[in-house]
Amino acid sequence: MTEPTPPREQLTDLLAQQWEAIAALVADLDEKAWRRPSPLPGWTLFDVVAHVIGTESWLLGRTPPAHDPLRPKTDVRTLPHVRNEVAVLNEIWVDRLRPLSGKRLLALFDEVTEQRRAALAAMTEEAWEAPTVSPVGQVAYGRFMRVRLFDCWMHELDLADGIGRSIDEGGARAEAAFTELTLGLGRAVVKGAKAPDGSRITIDLTGPVTRQVHLAVEGGRGSVLTAADGEPTAVIRLDSGLFARLRGGRQSAATHPGKVVVEGDAALGDRLVQNLAFTI
Repeated sequence: MTEPTPPREQLTDLLAQQWEAIAALVADLDEKAWRRPSPLPGWTLFDVVAHVIGTESWLLGRTPPAHDPLRPKTDVRTLPHVRNEVAVLNEIWVDRLRPLSGKRLLALFDEVTEQRRAALAAMTEEAWEAPTVSPVGQVAYGRFMRVRLFDCWMHELDLADGIGRSIDEGGARAEAAFTELTLGLGRAVVKGAKAPDGSRITIDLTGPVTRQVHLAVEGGRGSVLTAADGEPTAVIRLDSGLFARLRGGRQSAATHPGKVVVEGDAALGDRLVQNLAFTI
């Protein structure tokens, strides 16, 4: 059964809230703080915000600014964290925006996200439902925008961690982001954890996003179940913030001893915990 497309008004409002949260988080940074490392390899806090600007600008039909001839030209394809064509485009946008000050970057962020909010609000329902190429394949444009919400939410965590600031990691934006975080877990349980047929794994998220994710393996394929269908082979219990960072490849469980509890088949559970990371 095809998943229904997220409602346009609701998701547009959540995206606007997400962009406002990012802007508020970095509003008081001085120029030195803007250039602190982020949890993402090769990127500073400045670069994280520049990346969001680049993607939203691309969705507005814009191209990256011209390269400043006074700056050394970077071959972004040679950078170790650039591994595919999407990453190349991301890196070009980031590189071209780096000469800006943090203050100017934030002003540009506000300008671009306000234009995106207006564009989304003006869309017809037909355009919202139209098949669109996205990082998760060809899906309805509205589903693509939930991927955008997930991406921006993850980058809010990156910024908060880079600054060293605690934020509210629950609420409606987080719930929508977690829908994207959990959808592909069937692949992780088979390809990463090498779970055999008949395996049943429950991931118990203890908050601030509270939910249980039930996984099954049958016929060599992993899937996310709507409800448990038997006694789990393994139960993995951890908080949702750590899960998001493990799933996003930002951190490893090894740096958080005692924060992940595995019951049942410990070897299977540990293999999944070690192989949660994915890249969109």
